[in-house]
Amino acid sequence: MNSFKKVMIYSTITAAFIFLIRLECPGQNQNLSSGVVFDGEPYLAVNPYNPQHMVVAWMGYTFMQKITIKTRVSLDGGLSWSPLQSIPHQNNIYTSADPSIDFDHLGRVYLSYIDYDPAFSSGYVFLRRSDDGGISWSSPVTAIAWDSDPGRYPIDRPWLSIDRNAGNQQGNIYITTMNAKAAGAPPYHPYFVKSVDMGESFEPYRYLDTAGWLSGPFIPKPMPAPAIGANGDFYAVYPSYVLSQNFQPQYILASSSDAGNSFEYQTLFASASSVAVSDTSAKKGYLLRADPSDPSHLVFFHLSNENGDADIYFRESFDYGQNWSEGRRINDDPPGNGRMQDLVWADFDSDGDLAVAWRDRRNAADTGYAASYEIFAAVRLKNTSDFLPNFRLTNSIVAFDDVLFQNGNDFMCLNLSNDTISAVWGDTRDGRLNIWFQRASLSGTLLNRKNLDGSALPAIEITFPTASLMQVNSESFNEFILLDTRGKECIKKTGLNGRNSLTINTSALKTGVYIVQIMGAYGKVSSKVFIR
Repeated sequence: MNSFKKVMIYSTITAAFIFLIRLECPGQNQNLSSGVVFDGEPYLAVNPYNPQHMVVAWMGYTFMQKITIKTRVSLDGGLSWSPLQSIPHQNNIYTSADPSIDFDHLGRVYLSYIDYDPAFSSGYVFLRRSDDGGISWSSPVTAIAWDSDPGRYPIDRPWLSIDRNAGNQQGNIYITTMNAKAAGAPPYHPYFVKSVDMGESFEPYRYLDTAGWLSGPFIPKPMPAPAIGANGDFYAVYPSYVLSQNFQPQYILASSSDAGNSFEYQTLFASASSVAVSDTSAKKGYLLRADPSDPSHLVFFHLSNENGDADIYFRESFDYGQNWSEGRRINDDPPGNGRMQDLVWADFDSDGDLAVAWRDRRNAADTGYAASYEIFAAVRLKNTSDFLPNFRLTNSIVAFDDVLFQNGNDFMCLNLSNDTISAVWGDTRDGRLNIWFQRASLSGTLLNRKNLDGSALPAIEITFPTASLMQVNSESFNEFILLDTRGKECIKKTGLNGRNSLTINTSALKTGVYIVQIMGAYGKVSSKVFIR
């Protein structure tokens, strides 16, 4: 996009934000939806070319319209948000579900979702595009229809992903889906559709599974979890249980280097059913992520019952998915304490840092799914092996509500951009399921309203005048802390009384990545540094 077009688009966005709603309460989680009936399954996308610009969508009740997809936009990192807007149904008997958002390489926003008759007499996965940053949306384009695969209803849980990498596949739009519950008897399949004309039309669907790599007859909703590698390769993971293929249930990785024209297959891992989470209420969504800083690096997140209760696990590959590590536990509460974790989501930053969030019950009085909960997160920095200590994104523990037994609260969402976590989730702290928003630094500091305005955050400038001296320059800070990748304080300086510069001797430190924190009247600001 040339500079004139960019100016025009962002001028349009700015003009539309004259009536932005201001959300105050420093340091507190923001309620984005404020619905009085039901809001669920939020999806947050942050503009990779302007991290202050973000769009969120969710399922929400609209009077006389059943469930619609609702959206809001922020241009200041969540300090203020546009008024709610509801995406209209194509038919007055329809209801909507499962929003997913992504930006393309030109900064345009796309929204995919289901709009369907709950009796499955008709229904579609639609795609809409916004050329003004999410303020308005184009007419819907059908990606796949309820009768595209007759009797199979391939319109459940669409995930949208767009290739922003430079190359022949730049701008390609991919959507994966699965069979809806109404499909009845097998066969069941994960589905793949794509658009090569920026969402103007979609090519016919294809099954993601194939002979020898079938999902099988025992998994009625084999959800594919997609990702796009830094080289433009498309990946998706789906579950499989076919005895002739593997005596154990397994996750299969499908990969394509030619935009889905052909696929190669690999077992990601197989495990006995004894480690599966048997509680049918648990939100067992799994997730595949590709490292934008390393095309060979993939990470897979899932729940595991290895310790006797549901924990958050991850596995990773550094050879394009050919080989995978053993599973490693991320939540750092005591193993086997009976406290269930679920609702996992994760994201890479552009430089390879990784953030993960989930619903956590470690501080609940009760065990199992129906217990009070919080949203926790953890960060692993690039080129390190361990996650930093877990931290809370919620500012209070939330009492369990029976609405969480219902459909429509199966996922939360998290984005990591410019070393800042932005997260949205549904919780019931007000006695109804609403959508909440929070930002945090890599070290887990919850950023307050003042800190959300990028212009109010001081920059940290770090230089090394000699091999053993680190110079830290910033705006008026009173305290300095240096943390290692496990969150341990290595150096702390207090009583600095508004200094702008500090020299630190690093000769006693090991080579590696550290986190610099400075504290002033503006709050706390963090930055990464590599010390040799």
